[in-house]
Amino acid sequence: MMKTTAGAAVPGRPPACSLPNRNRKTGRRSTRKKQLAMKKKNIDFESGCWTDRRKHSAFSLMETFFQFHDPAASKNRLYEMMDYAQNRKVLMKDNPSVIFHLYLSLRSFVRAGYCLQFKSKKWAIHAPAEPIPHLMMGPLSKEEYKDPFLVFQKAFSEFTIRDFDHFLAEIVYFSLGSFNNVPESNIITPFIHLNKMLDAAHLILERRNCKKNEVPAVVSSNQPADSLFASS
Repeated sequence: MMKTTAGAAVPGRPPACSLPNRNRKTGRRSTRKKQLAMKKKNIDFESGCWTDRRKHSAFSLMETFFQFHDPAASKNRLYEMMDYAQNRKVLMKDNPSVIFHLYLSLRSFVRAGYCLQFKSKKWAIHAPAEPIPHLMMGPLSKEEYKDPFLVFQKAFSEFTIRDFDHFLAEIVYFSLGSFNNVPESNIITPFIHLNKMLDAAHLILERRNCKKNEVPAVVSSNQPADSLFASS
């Protein structure tokens, strides 16, 4: 057996001094810098394959997505794709184009969601102060229900757009065919994040539309406000 002294080079392995000294904090800072750099660039939502080719904002893309896909139906379909991908069953044998259309739509949805994580300060939307029924929150936590933008911030602090692309490609590939193997990568965590993002996006759009439709009450300076609601 060949013996080596400390610091000696081992065949097939780079010298220890050539390895960069990295730590988690440095990695997080560099990742954040990359995210801010991407924020400044115009991200292509790649929506031309499944909807019109007009230029979308993150909000208009989300609205278009839900025009094509009902929130509850899209979540159920996503769950079916996960189920079939892991159980060697074939989903939508008669019409696989439905799955492919959802796949293209979700790719665009993820890109719009990436942009939404930077808009929480600009579009501060707060839930009512009264207690929130648990059924209304769905998979969201109380904090996420009050500030749905947190859902996107958490998702993209853990996964990149490319990670979600890979996840979507995997579950579509394995759900539309009969294979002896199943996805080897982690598909559970991206699924949980995407499922929550669908709820958060729909919630943001609902509150945004309510905010737009609010009509301020106009009260005459010569007439008390209470008198406007007095019975005649």
